[in-house]
Amino acid sequence: MSTIDDLMRVAPVIPVIVIYELDHAVPLAEALVAGGLRVLEVTLRTPVALDAITAMKQVPGAIVGAGTVTNPRELDAALAAGSEFIVSPGLTEPLGKAAIASGMPFLPGIANAGDIMRGLDLDLNRFKFFPAMAAGGLPALKALAAPFGQCRFCPTGGIGPDNAAEWLAFDPVLCVGGSWVSPKGAPDKAAIEALARDAVALAPR
Repeated sequence: MSTIDDLMRVAPVIPVIVIYELDHAVPLAEALVAGGLRVLEVTLRTPVALDAITAMKQVPGAIVGAGTVTNPRELDAALAAGSEFIVSPGLTEPLGKAAIASGMPFLPGIANAGDIMRGLDLDLNRFKFFPAMAAGGLPALKALAAPFGQCRFCPTGGIGPDNAAEWLAFDPVLCVGGSWVSPKGAPDKAAIEALARDAVALAPR
């Protein structure tokens, strides 16, 4: 099984996906994978999210995980749906311990030094910085990363094609999360594949 570090290095952008119609799931995943974005985070914000994870897993090349996992019960549901990694908006000890016990790659959300220290106490050192812009933007992450040199980050929240490259140029940032590559509504596969290719090109040279 891949580690969360491996998954964060697959592509510079992890699409943050909200699926409202189950029949949108597979075409969206196919377009993103065709464009080079293979690691797909499906947020557990809609009634069809778990079914979407199961469906997207059938797309060749897709690595599908669950986002917005907030407690062990949701973790269990995400794993039962076939999630290959878990992303949470924050970090609690019950969720952290349950995720670690599952053996599944886990990317918990952090917004401050206390959150990072809680993660380090659980032997976690790969984090989602969320909500990235609202929590102080890149200056805040640079200040947070300084005393925690062993940590690497995936900033998410308020990041788009206009500012992603700036985040990605900061060494402790392995990737960013963003919803701009998976617009709402029926997937326009050609347009989404183009967005994905542009996102892949954001990787620092």
